[in-house]
Amino acid sequence: MPATIRIGVVGAGANTRKFHIPNLKKIAGVEIAAVVNRSRASSERAAQELGIARVHDSWQALVNDSGIDAVVIGTWPYMHCPITLAALGAGKHVLTEARLAMNAAEARQMLAASRARPELVTQVVPGPTTFAVDPMVMQLLAEGYVGEVQALDLRVPAGWLNRDAALHWRMNRDYSGLNIMSMGIWYECLSRWVGPATAVMARTRIAVPYRFDEERGERRAVSVPDHVEVIADLANGAIARMHLSSVAGFMQGPEVWVYGADGTLRLEMRGRDCVLWGGRRDDKEMKQIAIPADKTYGWRVEEEFIGAIRGEEPIRRTSFLDAVSYMDFTEAVHISSREGRRVQLPLA
Repeated sequence: MPATIRIGVVGAGANTRKFHIPNLKKIAGVEIAAVVNRSRASSERAAQELGIARVHDSWQALVNDSGIDAVVIGTWPYMHCPITLAALGAGKHVLTEARLAMNAAEARQMLAASRARPELVTQVVPGPTTFAVDPMVMQLLAEGYVGEVQALDLRVPAGWLNRDAALHWRMNRDYSGLNIMSMGIWYECLSRWVGPATAVMARTRIAVPYRFDEERGERRAVSVPDHVEVIADLANGAIARMHLSSVAGFMQGPEVWVYGADGTLRLEMRGRDCVLWGGRRDDKEMKQIAIPADKTYGWRVEEEFIGAIRGEEPIRRTSFLDAVSYMDFTEAVHISSREGRRVQLPLA
C-alpha cells in the first residue's frame, strides 16, 4: 500500500464538495489528486476551488490514471455502474454515491465485479437519515422493548405539489433509473432495524406528466412517480406500509412507527434531527427516549473507506451487498406498480 492514498474524483457535485472532499482532506496520508466533471471548464473550476492538482478530460482517463489509487464517484446514478466496473478493472478502490445503480441488474453487475476483486474496497454512501437513533433502536428491538414486531408504518412527505418546477434529475429516468424520491434511502435505513422485505405490492402516481427540461430546453414526459404507496411483507413476519409523496400538503412526517405485541416506537423527524418516542403496553402515553452518546452513530463514511483500504476496519455502511437489497426493493416497487401484482424478493 502506498504511503499516501491518492483519490480521483469523478463528479465534484454538491455532496462531494460538502462531505467527501473536505472529510478526505482531513485524513492524514490522503491526497485528492485529480478531478473530472461533465466538461473541461467545470473540471477546471472545481480543481481551482478545491485545490486539486490534476484535471482530466474524461472519466475514463481518470480511472486509468496510474497516479490514482481510489475513485470517488459523485455523479448521478446513471454513471455509477460503468465507472465502478472500469475502476475495479483498473485496480482502483471505489466509493460511490447512492443510489447504487439505475436498476437491480446494474447493481448485481457491480456486486459481481467487486467480488471478482476482493482485494479492492467498495463502498456506497449510506442513507444517513436515521444514523442518530440507529444503535438505540436496534438495541431496543433486540431486547424486546416492543415484543414481537407486528407492523411498521413510514410516512415521508415532501410538501405541496409544484406543477411549475423544472425537470429535476431525480425526476429524469435517464439519470435516476428506477429510483423514486427518497424511497431507497428510507428502505436502507429501516432494513437496519427490521431486516429486508420478502414481498412487495405497490401503487404509484405521476401527478405532473410533463415538465420543462432546462438542460435540453424542451418539455419532456415524466416517468418517475411523485407519489408511492407500498405494502411489504418483512422477513421477520411483520407488515410494512411505506407512503412517500411529493403531492401531500400537510401530511405529517417524516415519521416511522414500529408496532409490536408489547410496545411501540416512533421516530419523529424534526428537520434533520431525530426524536425517538416509546411506550409499552401498561404505559399511559408514549414518552421521549433519551439517546446516550454511545447509542448513536455519526457520519464517518470517508474515514471508513480509508480505514478499509488500510486494512483497519471493514465496510459497514454501506456494502454493495446491502445496496443490492435496496435496489431489488426499488425495482420490485416499479414492477408491482406497472404490472399490478405482488413481487417476491429478492429478485434473483
